[in-house]
Amino acid sequence: MSKQIIIDPVTRIEGHSKITIKLDDMGAVQDARFHVTQFRGFEKFCEGRPFSEMPSLTGRTCGICPVSHLMASAKACDEILAVEIPETAVKLRSIMNLAQIIQSHALSFFHLSSPDLLFGMDGDPASRHILGVVEKYPTLAVDGVMLRKIGQEIIELLGGKRIHPAWVVPGGVSSPLTPEDREIILNKLPEAKAICERTLSWFKGVIDQFKDEVNTFGNFPSLFMSLVSPSKDGKLAKLEHYDGTLRFMDADGKIVVDGVNSNRYMDYIDEAVEPDTYLKSPYFKQLGYPDGIYRVGPLARLNLIDLCGTPKADQELSEFHALSSGPNLSSFQQHYARLIEMLYGVERIEELLNEPDILDKRVRAFAKPNRSEGVGVSEAPRGTLMHHYKIDDNGLITWVNMIIATGHNNLAMNRSVKQVAQHYVKASHLQEGMLNRVEAVIRTFDPCLSCSTHAMGQMPLLVQLLGPCGELLDEVKRG
Repeated sequence: MSKQIIIDPVTRIEGHSKITIKLDDMGAVQDARFHVTQFRGFEKFCEGRPFSEMPSLTGRTCGICPVSHLMASAKACDEILAVEIPETAVKLRSIMNLAQIIQSHALSFFHLSSPDLLFGMDGDPASRHILGVVEKYPTLAVDGVMLRKIGQEIIELLGGKRIHPAWVVPGGVSSPLTPEDREIILNKLPEAKAICERTLSWFKGVIDQFKDEVNTFGNFPSLFMSLVSPSKDGKLAKLEHYDGTLRFMDADGKIVVDGVNSNRYMDYIDEAVEPDTYLKSPYFKQLGYPDGIYRVGPLARLNLIDLCGTPKADQELSEFHALSSGPNLSSFQQHYARLIEMLYGVERIEELLNEPDILDKRVRAFAKPNRSEGVGVSEAPRGTLMHHYKIDDNGLITWVNMIIATGHNNLAMNRSVKQVAQHYVKASHLQEGMLNRVEAVIRTFDPCLSCSTHAMGQMPLLVQLLGPCGELLDEVKRG
């Protein structure tokens, strides 16, 4: 008789989810599914609000990556205003977005995933957590705290608050950078750079201990998607987090689609809904559902580019690309990609702060709505983030579509848990380390589940009223 193994909740991720592993009569893994169990209807909450509120409003979607939502939302509002925002505002937004990527990647790598790397996938779960890291590997633990702290402090210096800053607004930013704050940020960067470099050196020294995980953790052919921007000569694709155009690459390294303007994303991406999860499943239209699986995030971004554009990050990128003859298909290497992106972020922030116009006081364009629709796309820590708004004649929101990076990765996460479960889970001698690997492959994607669950049609819903002793008094079902 077939059985199920349920991992509930999945640990060391941001949000609530579970994994169901289905076994056949012989105890072998038949299937595995990743379920997002929380529902949040931000797309519907926004209807009726003035479009100018959208950056601050959608920034509340998440306390981990509010800056990412500020960026995509403000860009969508810029499109509605139909204005060209000041170049200095673009640079300041980019600095804040890179600081967000640094602090979020630091949280993912040092706090959520490093226990698996330091203690091993089969390590004692009593110590395989951040407190165990602090006790046994204090230097690495402090590095993680400091790197995240530096990223958050940069956000605070620019926006006034570390969490939910309201500084990014339609048309630009609300205030210029002061000379004093510029110097404070510049003085923080050498320490951040040193942390990134020594962590990269350490990681490259231990990666060979995880050859089996590299081969089995989300290692399969798929498309990859991200924003890219052209190099100065226009011949190469450069790492991009704030602007640029969308590019799709297949598992053989062939560019499938390139130069896609953000407002044409719906020509290539559609979304499906499954009954066992609140997380939608975007897919590449040309291949259909579910064959149109693609991945976003640090791994995709590094697969899709020729260069980062900063000296030390480009050196690391060349080593990363040398790992495979084509795109790196293993989701385990998301860890490696995050470290390279953090180094790039530090280097790029330093470059931007030394731009001659970075202290310019013209940082916002003012206008009334000139379009009824706007799309904003940027790269969040976990991948490509899309905000799409429509407004009425009074500037009030009538429709919102948000495709979050974690959503883009939903099909890939489901395929990954199945791959890992089929390789490691043996029902005849079940061990904790087997199930930890199933969770660990989800951690490679660093899902942010509070961001990514929205409404599409009539979502399934079960409301139960329980008595004081736990007895079921009443229930209402939908779907």
